[in-house]
Amino acid sequence: MKICVSATADNLEAQLDPRFGRCLYLMVVDSETMQFEAIPNMAAGSTGGAGIQAAQTIANKGVKVVITGNVGPNAFGALSAAGIEIVTAASGTVREVVEKFKKGKLQMIAAPTVREHNGINRGQGRGIWKL
Repeated sequence: MKICVSATADNLEAQLDPRFGRCLYLMVVDSETMQFEAIPNMAAGSTGGAGIQAAQTIANKGVKVVITGNVGPNAFGALSAAGIEIVTAASGTVREVVEKFKKGKLQMIAAPTVREHNGINRGQGRGIWKL
């Protein structure tokens, strides 16, 4: 099964990046062979829609599960629409979280883990969140 892990670098020993849409790398790992493809997340620096763009990238790779720290409502919707299951609140290296998932130690989520926000600089630095 193809699993995507949000990562801070481009290898299996990289730490999980707690941000899905703005992670540095989308690590697509075959859970059976541990072969992987490190995809630089081109959406990481975008001013908006990073989660949706990252979701589209991994959906095009045939990913079935994403493992990350947190996922916002837009990314959650895009991942869910693509039939991709979501695991959050994970930590450790890419290799470690894939192994934890394979052993059933990580749980899927049914709702976003962060509230909707305005993207980079759109909130004008006032800390205002849309509910």
